[in-house]
Amino acid sequence: MQDSNIPKDDDSRFNEMQTVKRRLFAMRNGIIADTLRRAGSPYRIIFGVNLPQLRDIAADTPHSADLARRLWQNTATRESMLIAPMLIPPDNVTPDDAFEMMTTCFSTEAADVLCLRLLRQLPYATDLIDRAIKSADDLTRYCALRLMCNLLSNYPAKARALAQAELLRQCALTSSLSRMIIATLDDASEGEV
Repeated sequence: MQDSNIPKDDDSRFNEMQTVKRRLFAMRNGIIADTLRRAGSPYRIIFGVNLPQLRDIAADTPHSADLARRLWQNTATRESMLIAPMLIPPDNVTPDDAFEMMTTCFSTEAADVLCLRLLRQLPYATDLIDRAIKSADDLTRYCALRLMCNLLSNYPAKARALAQAELLRQCALTSSLSRMIIATLDDASEGEV
């Protein structure tokens, strides 16, 4: 006879958010977490889960706009913000939702994942870039440039113009990304000759 006080091995007694959080906790890596903290990561809670592990968790988790939004709003936890763009179905994201996510990124790492895993799939991605690049917030403009990186081959002239204009701002956060865009486009045009 099984003791009723012993927890079951399955996750059926937990909601989706609790299940995701339990999996993140189970995969925590103290070395990565400490390295991120020393590097100045802005999150209060860092489990140190790497991106391939986050993709695995996302693949096993039901994709839900509600769950993704709740995770994204958990700005204290690094992994919550990184996994959220992997869980939200692109069809459930309005232009205003997407722009809000761009403006509420908590780190360049979150912006990178947001652009790669979600925003580049949206049919209005270039409109998001046009809107975000005008922001006074450096991280929002970084997000616009990072999204442009994902669309570089489709819009090379636009990418070059945005990167050159951003370089004129002399922003420490966006300058290296702007130079990378220009260098990538220069390398691509040399390869065409």
